[in-house]
Amino acid sequence: MTKKEITIRLDSGLETRPVALLVQMASQFRSDVYVESENRRVNAKSIMGMMTLGLDTGSEVTVTAQGEDEVEAMAQIEAYLTKNAG
Repeated sequence: MTKKEITIRLDSGLETRPVALLVQMASQFRSDVYVESENRRVNAKSIMGMMTLGLDTGSEVTVTAQGEDEVEAMAQIEAYLTKNAG
């Protein structure tokens, strides 16, 4: 299992489009991927679950990946969440 604390740096936070892209990315991996924020844990492959977190730029989350491609999944998700479009 790979677990990492990540601060979201996307300019728009995790609004509808960025959440959809994150879910799409997480869904490419066989590993289970979860995002935790304020004692809530949701499947990163669930668009409805991710939307319930209401994450903004600067929010801190814990991302957990477990499975055969967990290292690659974590690397790509971290790169996506920490990129700054500005």
